[in-house]
Amino acid sequence: MHFQHSTDIWRDFPELVPGVMSVAGVTRDVRVDDRLAHYREIAAKRLATASEGELPEIRAWRRAFSAMGLKPTQYRCASESLLRRFRKEGALPRLHPLIDLCNAVSLAYAVPVAVFDVSRISSYVEVRYAAGDETYVTFSGETERPPAGEVVFADADAMAHARRWTNRQSGRSAVRDTTTDVLIVAEALHGTARADIEALTAGLAGEVRALWRATPEPVLLTASAPRFTF
Repeated sequence: MHFQHSTDIWRDFPELVPGVMSVAGVTRDVRVDDRLAHYREIAAKRLATASEGELPEIRAWRRAFSAMGLKPTQYRCASESLLRRFRKEGALPRLHPLIDLCNAVSLAYAVPVAVFDVSRISSYVEVRYAAGDETYVTFSGETERPPAGEVVFADADAMAHARRWTNRQSGRSAVRDTTTDVLIVAEALHGTARADIEALTAGLAGEVRALWRATPEPVLLTASAPRFTF
């Protein structure tokens, strides 16, 4: 199994810095409260001096969404949506220890972090422009057909595991109580993206090792080395 971005995505977004890792042996019987508080404190301090839309990480994604023909304030990247909710409500819903941890890290870094149950993926995941024949399953179980040209996370069966790039993940490969093996993807486009993604993935890998005794090895992808095999 592998993960990659298409050559078209690298051509159109050369500033992209993706960090990826796979994790085996995930369970939900761990406590992450202390770690969530740490990352949420970082996010709260950032939001005390600037709104989420003013952060360089979010501004870069807004530019990307505009380039894709999307209205940035209608379709927000996942990290902006999390920050917006956190700013308004002071908390995020608790879903699963791993998802809660990744959401908290996403808040702290203002970078989208996606988590996929690999048992629900066929052969590979590629971030690419949709052909128009992909199927997307919502969290409520409804199906949608992303239009041709939309950026999706697609597998070998033409299942779209995310729509509008970092806007919305699919319910099909969402982490469940029974999930054991996952793929984690963090992507950034801002000026200090490489250093920030390196810090994010290294820190997240350390948290995962401590909580689940797993051994993830994060990898940063580039246009010349775009594939992560796991």
